[in-house]
Amino acid sequence: MPGQPSENEEEYFARLEIKRRLEVEAKRAHAQAEEEKKRLKELHFMHCPKCGTQLSGESLEKVTVDVCPVCHGIWLDDGELTKVVESKKGVLAAIRGLFS
Repeated sequence: MPGQPSENEEEYFARLEIKRRLEVEAKRAHAQAEEEKKRLKELHFMHCPKCGTQLSGESLEKVTVDVCPVCHGIWLDDGELTKVVESKKGVLAAIRGLFS
């Protein structure tokens, strides 16, 4: 014999619906944040932080460093400075040789 739903039953289903909507919204927000992160990486990857020009790779003491052709900035990845400093040639001489 079906009867009217009780207040507790209505509250239970309302809570389930709210929980489901919050989960859907959280997934949508996460996907949107990942998409924005990917877009920003594509926009800025291998561009000079100073002037925005596309960087080119140059060999410096067996290490490939990123050099800006416009402002002549030199950008090193993690650990590259240590490799250059540990080489037998001086850092300043190597940098001067890059621009000569």
